Amino acid sequence: MSARIICLFLCLAASATAVAQGRLKGKVTSGDQPVPFASIGFKDLKTGTVTNEAGEFDISPVTPGRHILQVSAVGYVTYSQPIQIKASGTTTVTAIRLEATSSSLNEVVVSGTLRPVTKMESPVPVEVYSPVFFKKNPTPSIFDALQNVNGVRPQLNCNVCNTGDIHINGLEGPYTMVMIDGMPIVSALSTVYGLSGIPNSLVERVEIVKGPASTLYGSEAVAGLINIITKSPASAPAFTADVMATSWQEYNVDMGMRFRAGAKAESLLGLNYFNYQHPYDKNGDGFTDVTLQHRISVFNKWNFKRREERVATIAARYFYEDRWGGQTQWDKQWRGTDSVYGESIFTSRAEVIGQYQLPLKERVMLQASFNYHNQNSYYGVTPFMAKQTISFVQLTWDKVVGKHNLLAGLPFRYTFYDDNTVATNEKGVNEPERTLLPGVFVQDEIKFSSKHSLLAGLRYDYNSIHGNIFTPRLAYKWSPNYRNVLRLNAGTGYRVVSIFTEDHAALSGAREVVIQNKLKPERSWNVNLNYTKKIPVNNAFLNLDATAFYTYFSNKIIPDYSKPDTIAYDNLSGHAISKGFSFNADLMFAFPLKVLAGVTVMDVYEKDGSTKTRPMLTERFSGTWAVSYSFPKAGLSIDYTGNIYGPMLLPVQPVDPRPSRSPVWSIQNVQLTKKFGTGWEIYGGVKNLLNFLPPKNSISHAHDPFDKNVGYNADGSVDPYKMTFDPAYVFAPNQGIRGFLGVRFTKQ
Repeated sequence: MSARIICLFLCLAASATAVAQGRLKGKVTSGDQPVPFASIGFKDLKTGTVTNEAGEFDISPVTPGRHILQVSAVGYVTYSQPIQIKASGTTTVTAIRLEATSSSLNEVVVSGTLRPVTKMESPVPVEVYSPVFFKKNPTPSIFDALQNVNGVRPQLNCNVCNTGDIHINGLEGPYTMVMIDGMPIVSALSTVYGLSGIPNSLVERVEIVKGPASTLYGSEAVAGLINIITKSPASAPAFTADVMATSWQEYNVDMGMRFRAGAKAESLLGLNYFNYQHPYDKNGDGFTDVTLQHRISVFNKWNFKRREERVATIAARYFYEDRWGGQTQWDKQWRGTDSVYGESIFTSRAEVIGQYQLPLKERVMLQASFNYHNQNSYYGVTPFMAKQTISFVQLTWDKVVGKHNLLAGLPFRYTFYDDNTVATNEKGVNEPERTLLPGVFVQDEIKFSSKHSLLAGLRYDYNSIHGNIFTPRLAYKWSPNYRNVLRLNAGTGYRVVSIFTEDHAALSGAREVVIQNKLKPERSWNVNLNYTKKIPVNNAFLNLDATAFYTYFSNKIIPDYSKPDTIAYDNLSGHAISKGFSFNADLMFAFPLKVLAGVTVMDVYEKDGSTKTRPMLTERFSGTWAVSYSFPKAGLSIDYTGNIYGPMLLPVQPVDPRPSRSPVWSIQNVQLTKKFGTGWEIYGGVKNLLNFLPPKNSISHAHDPFDKNVGYNADGSVDPYKMTFDPAYVFAPNQGIRGFLGVRFTKQ
């Protein structure tokens, strides 16, 4: 009898406990959109769940009392608030609104289709990076900031002047188009120097498309494109300032200010100033380890209010830079002489871009840009004086007809280029290159259902030098549900080459340039398969992104370094291949830990007959990561970022004691940030934690830069290798471990 009583008592106790438990229901949104698969949990309990596709959640049972509710989702700032759970009945919360960060799939992108669509809906995979991402490893320029993007590598091309370009999936910088607000501003001559000086305070986001995009953007968009989207004056903070210094005595100032001019005009003014004037030579080769720079960039953007929310915007930027590198005793009196070696570049740029929506019932947009680039430079005794202007105008029409979203465009580009090399001077006659490039493109995105869509496009360009060029494109997207998206893209690309505007080795004066035959435009055929998977787990959310890519090139222009005193350029009679696989993972926990990591494995080679060769300075694998942890109560956060690169082939001389391959190398950084409630932030840390440095003898024959004593070492002994001066043996920065400290202020 007693056993029955005990059993009955236990059942009643369990029933009472169940009755005493609470229940929590609610909905998570961002703006007007629900946030599906967000992780919901309590800091002091192990109870949790994820939201459904409508952003709704239901947690039961929950211990009554006061708890800290945390909500997190990939692409959003973690939400945290105290909440009182009732002892019986249901507690409902309706005010959970997440703030989007750089990875939000609901963020609007334009680079993939030239139309504003959410990242989730775009049939073309677009990677989006906001200032939140770049602040994890603060840098003075967009060029340096891209070092932590998987599959994208800023490549230094010269040990002396430290100029560089952006590699995407192992393809050299000239294959990447760089744009500002969708305008082809940074190209050809300016690719080498134009990536510096874009005020970071004005950058809203950076969109990256990997793979040919010539159907929409024409020449140069072969490996992909980088579109720098600037902030709108309507939504930008009233004032921002960011001042940073390093232990190498580098100083960077970045400022932005918003103001109004009447009721119908808003403006945004930005300034970037960078100064580095201390000639370090820590590797003891007699040359500056890092190029000395003094630059200033001013950016001004205007938005005008019109009826029916029609677009009207204009922006302008002026950029000036004085850059030099060389023997540490060099100063401007030695510029262009053969007494002390230096590479000195004065660069002046002016850019104007604008958009105007025509006052029609249809959505017709007029876009225009103009840029002027003037470069006055000496590479030792070799002068390079160049001017380039690019005028661009484009009319686009966007129309939805049933299931079809049509986009048509009439682009026109005019390029003027003149320099003092054989590119525009033959037999003593100066003949500047003038290229007319009118075109037309049409694109149709067909949405068969919520799960299936197809995009088809075709572009025709007429190049006044090379004639007719066709570039088709096809993209298919299948999304069976919100957790899975599969995208298949295929298309072609083309590139018209200007050797002297793109290859620093052709300008260094160390080698004579030989162009074997009349160069033809390069053509490429590309296909890539992208799969995105979102996986909600207990108190965490995992977003996976995998892409397989394959690009086939014909007419690829190849530099031949086999002779120590020349570079010979010619179209490859065979073909070239770039293929590989990239993988990205974003992991966000309910507690304030975020992990972003990526790896790219690729095989890039050129094949001429039975001969297969790898191009110089192309790695077989690379990886990037960013690990962030914050302490919300203290206002502290710590970021650990880094990258790793596999071995690359290096441009060595015929008989050269230096290794022909680089080692596996990595640059790693750590940063601590303290936020104050008044809009102030203080940040500091260490760059290049491992103190990785390239070999000290990277500059060949550095003691004799004018090759006056070939065959002899610096001490007068005989050099059995008969090395000549060459600064092209470069694969990593010459800056070792260094500290940095900065302060930011933002007024909304």
